[in-house]
Amino acid sequence: MTKRDPSTPTPASSKSVPRRRVLAGIAAAGIGSVAGCAGGGSNSIAPVSIDDDQACDQCGMIVADHPGTVGQVHFEDDEPEGGRPAQFCSATCTYTYRFDAEDSGRTPLATFLTDYSAVEQEVFEEGGDTMFSSHVDSEAFAREPSLTVVARSEVIGAMGPDLIPFSEEGDVESFVAEYGGEAMPATEVDRATLEAL
Repeated sequence: MTKRDPSTPTPASSKSVPRRRVLAGIAAAGIGSVAGCAGGGSNSIAPVSIDDDQACDQCGMIVADHPGTVGQVHFEDDEPEGGRPAQFCSATCTYTYRFDAEDSGRTPLATFLTDYSAVEQEVFEEGGDTMFSSHVDSEAFAREPSLTVVARSEVIGAMGPDLIPFSEEGDVESFVAEYGGEAMPATEVDRATLEAL
């Protein structure tokens, strides 16, 4: 084996690349290709604040006037909503509208729900029901895949029994301990989940 003189520069073609840099490059390329398949850069979509007088696109109630989870769905074609994301007074309305839109051939790019791990919610009682405050500012929302929702708890929303979303597992556990219910990934919600509420 020939010993290399340390004073001789290493040819560019034989320079070693740290393993972490190679793995990081491969991971970045993989993420880029997955993002491209997931709807034309939908990861760059951000939630919007919901105006105080905005009606729910599913049921017509004024979103800001009612308690509980608030949602929005950004579609590839937002013409039916007048060039804005679809906006909702509850998680139930959010999912119902999205499922119906998908059934009619529309493509949702991103779904956002209230993240109760990110807001200072108020809890109040009304007519024997327990409710959480609603939050319509853009900072209150989180993307669906980052959320766990609790179904069939004691806490109700604008449309009655609702899904209560959190991004922090500790918050999910604390909520279930106090209010009951069953936790599940928000991405696993389907029509049967809504019917079981």
